Amino acid sequence: MGSFSIWHWLIVLLIVVMVFGTKKLKNMGSDLGGAVKGFKDGMRDGGATDSDAVTPPPSQVANQAAVDKTTIDVEARQKS
Repeated sequence: MGSFSIWHWLIVLLIVVMVFGTKKLKNMGSDLGGAVKGFKDGMRDGGATDSDAVTPPPSQVANQAAVDKTTIDVEARQKS
């Protein structure tokens, strides 16, 4: 009783096909495949947005200060 033989699994498969039908099983399989694909795409896109969230400081501020020859007072704040 500990393990099932191939005949047990074939009987279970036959009963499942008889209860649900092949069309419904095909639809469920394609829905499951689409959900897995969507999950993988979401995980891939989620990782890309984290790296995009970190933006380098703009270099235009330094170039603008050099052109105008003015001093810009900036207060540095520590992130919490």
